[in-house]
Amino acid sequence: MTDTAVSPEIAAAPKALLHDHLDGGLRPQTIIEISDEIGYAGLPTTDAAALDRWFRESADSGSLVRYLETFEHTVAVMQTESGLYRVAKECALDLAADGIVYAESRYAPEQHVAGGLSMPAVVEAVNAGFRDGEAEAAAAGRPIQVRALLTAMRHAARSREIAELAIQYRDAGVVGFDIAGAEAGYPPTRHLDAFEYLQRENAHFTIHAGEAFGLPSIWEAIQYCGADRLGHGVMILDDIDTSGPVPRLGRLAAYVRDARIPLEMCPSSNLQTGAAASYAEHPITLLKDLRFRVTVNTDNRLMSGTTLGMEFQHLVDEAGWSLADIRWATINAMKSAFIPFDERLAIIDTIVKPGYAALGVPAYAV
Repeated sequence: MTDTAVSPEIAAAPKALLHDHLDGGLRPQTIIEISDEIGYAGLPTTDAAALDRWFRESADSGSLVRYLETFEHTVAVMQTESGLYRVAKECALDLAADGIVYAESRYAPEQHVAGGLSMPAVVEAVNAGFRDGEAEAAAAGRPIQVRALLTAMRHAARSREIAELAIQYRDAGVVGFDIAGAEAGYPPTRHLDAFEYLQRENAHFTIHAGEAFGLPSIWEAIQYCGADRLGHGVMILDDIDTSGPVPRLGRLAAYVRDARIPLEMCPSSNLQTGAAASYAEHPITLLKDLRFRVTVNTDNRLMSGTTLGMEFQHLVDEAGWSLADIRWATINAMKSAFIPFDERLAIIDTIVKPGYAALGVPAYAV
């Protein structure tokens, strides 16, 4: 990925983010400083600019497996309460600086216990960082709400335990659950016990599906596991026939659209992992035009060298999106957030719509 200048309009537009990994968005200088504090000697370089380039180039391989390997270093510096707190606080500040007014940040507690922390201690350290980051951002005139999603790794066997942790902290800033990691060989149904437990608890969850594995992953996530949202979902394109003058939806694609199942789409990340060839060719624009519930997200800001503003700028520059399309995707994201309905509506009505009206985007029903 290359740096992209964001227009003043996109920079000023209020935005919402649903799919962003906490361990994929660290500041390079923070990685270096925490590594020095804890004695971690595994970094490829201790120059911040060079480290930033290393993460981007290593992730830009076309392989999801290689992409995921870059997390070895970020996770290594997130093994103490102070490290987790700092990363979470800086995450909130960086997202607020990007014009994001609501964000859900996800992380896997099971990956942060190598230093002796319990998983509840991990959650509490991250929550404290988010709260203090929110307060500092608000004081600087950039109010943001950041909520957490707890992730279980799909190759491991702790999903039920982490689902229970999400319920334990559901009134303390944790709004949902997710599974992540390599899709091939690790179908969502391996974690069916966790999903059924969450459904009995009236809880929300999303599932990474249709990123590196095809329609069966999406089908299982929805029809067996009951996912509220799909992480990525880019391969739903495989169930849409675009050979004729009018795209024809297969049964699964039609169900996803009809049921208004949100797609947490991450264009830059998909280019890196080979799920799409370019921003212009990314399925997100076709899906937008077909009125799927599309949302635009960053996935891993460090590895992709991106911000949400940059994701939208790429779509404007290379796929013909307008500021009205950005408004539409932002409202989609807020409609799909895992906070209560009245809170979602308040952000839409008091922040998002007035923000776009001030930019000259006419009000219309979405």
